[in-house]
Amino acid sequence: MRNRHRPLITPPPGLHRPVSRRSLLRGASVGALGVAGGGLLSACGVEGSSQESESCTSEDLSADEAMVNWSNWPAYIDPRNQDNSTLNDFIKQTKIDVEYNDDVNDNSDFYGKVRNQLGACESTGRDMFTLTDWMAAKMLGLGWLQELDKANLPNVDANLIENLRAPSWDPDRKYSVPWQSGLTGIAYNSDEIDEVGSFEDLITRPELKGRMSLLTEMPDTMLFMLLVTGADPTDFTDDEWGTALERLERVKDSGQVRQFTGNEYRQDLAAGNVLACEAWSGDVIQLQFKNPAIKFVAPEEGLALWSDNSLVPNKATHKTNAEKLMDFYYQPEVAAELVAWVNYICPVQGAQEAMTKIDPDLAENVLIFPDEKLLSKTYDFMGLDPEKEKAYQDDFARVIGA
Repeated sequence: MRNRHRPLITPPPGLHRPVSRRSLLRGASVGALGVAGGGLLSACGVEGSSQESESCTSEDLSADEAMVNWSNWPAYIDPRNQDNSTLNDFIKQTKIDVEYNDDVNDNSDFYGKVRNQLGACESTGRDMFTLTDWMAAKMLGLGWLQELDKANLPNVDANLIENLRAPSWDPDRKYSVPWQSGLTGIAYNSDEIDEVGSFEDLITRPELKGRMSLLTEMPDTMLFMLLVTGADPTDFTDDEWGTALERLERVKDSGQVRQFTGNEYRQDLAAGNVLACEAWSGDVIQLQFKNPAIKFVAPEEGLALWSDNSLVPNKATHKTNAEKLMDFYYQPEVAAELVAWVNYICPVQGAQEAMTKIDPDLAENVLIFPDEKLLSKTYDFMGLDPEKEKAYQDDFARVIGA
């Protein structure tokens, strides 16, 4: 049965909708791991230097130092200059000072900032940072993350939504706690074309030839190509990867794809250069403010469900404090206050009920609080070891011409 488009989000009264966290991504996957200073670092023997827990140990000073240093994405928390902000409430309640930095502008760019230190088992000066699934998986594969103490995360254990409990790259959530999540699906202009209800439609419909776009983030686009070719994106073989890649190459060679983009598709869709495209739910929300004809669709094949994850790197010196900070945001009332401002998928059970007291309309929006029917159609991308991740990135970059 064809999925109907999902309603779009309007900010709660008095809240300013910020620049989307996803809209800040710029070339976050294709080729970026190899070009962001990669040649120099490879020559120095730092690129991809893995660590073992036995040889790279960390000392936790939380008991003596009431602080935590956190790197997050811009516009990804409620305003900190308000006395009753969630972060200020944490500081007041716990007496733990938080040095908050919005210096994660791009997964690969941030990787470039910290890989020298992490590859050499040195401190990054950060106790916690928030990165997207595929980059979190890369760092985990390199041995750069500390295992979390579940005893310090009772709210996370009790309230993390079921569909985010066991990603393929960290199945027991030993190293990661979702901060916020989002969906990758299809956007289209309903004034110009009929609903594009499947990814197969997107890559084959004649009226979309040269008028559609796909994303340059390998996990997003290849997740859909794996689904289209009958593979499971959470568990696939090299042969299945090759089949999906060949299908993408045929689609590109046919002229169907106008271009592969970062979030520049937003401008193309708004300007009418493309009629439909692979898209992130948060970006479509912003486009809807100016043009209600732009809709977000859950494709028939399924949706990509991604998360930005809070992580504790090696040599962080305030791990327990960081865990307390993660756990604080898994109180439903706190999570509701946060998501009322950021408008992404809330990973916290109970926050929907709490949201009814803040904004009943937001509480009913499935792009913030997906129902079980929608969540049952979501997939994540299989975790890859660093060598495989590089090989697949190179394959994808070759096909799309990056």
